[in-house]
Amino acid sequence: MVWRRFPERFRVAVRHSFTRMKGILMGGKQRLNVLVVDQDEATNLELKDLLTAEGYQVHAVSDPTQVVEEVKRGRFQLAMLDVSPPADRGVELLERVHAADSDLCVICMTALPTVEVAVRALKRHAFDYIQKPLMPEEVKAVIQAAIREKGLLADLEGRLNLEVGRRLRERRTGSGLTLKQLANRTGLSVSLISQIELGKSAASMSTLHKLATALQVKMTYFFETI
Repeated sequence: MVWRRFPERFRVAVRHSFTRMKGILMGGKQRLNVLVVDQDEATNLELKDLLTAEGYQVHAVSDPTQVVEEVKRGRFQLAMLDVSPPADRGVELLERVHAADSDLCVICMTALPTVEVAVRALKRHAFDYIQKPLMPEEVKAVIQAAIREKGLLADLEGRLNLEVGRRLRERRTGSGLTLKQLANRTGLSVSLISQIELGKSAASMSTLHKLATALQVKMTYFFETI
């Protein structure tokens, strides 16, 4: 087999990288994990039903003292956090949440909005600040905006293809090569290389090997650290 012709150290590196990606490649689409935090059980239930119907995986918490531990488990990409008065507690909880997971996207909610609390929440990196009673269309629009702007992507395989394509294009242009020149070096079609660069086509191991050889990089260059 062609694979066995590669040096053992190279094969180990590739296997290690693909082990990290295994869940991505086998899982296909991933449901966005959302944490809902509100002391009002009715709001928790309302949001859970709404977001579950949208295809998200939702966990609701009514006890604020449980929130930080939930966040530390690292299961969530997005949280909807009630910061209704006493506002200091809500903003303080936001600070603790971000201390536990600085990458977590947090959307704040409140029954009594004030400019002061809104400014404080946004200064502490809340993605948005919305008023109760919650309007379903507004909630869905804000979450969709967060998914787009924060990269809270549901299609991880598509994300992987886009990243491989970006690295390929970056290396090719950095080497001063046109698509036609790279096609000539690899024996691949211009169309295929273009589709890979755009993230519209997944490259096979054989194709990645040809591209890596032509661009004088290790094959792991295309997906290391992903």
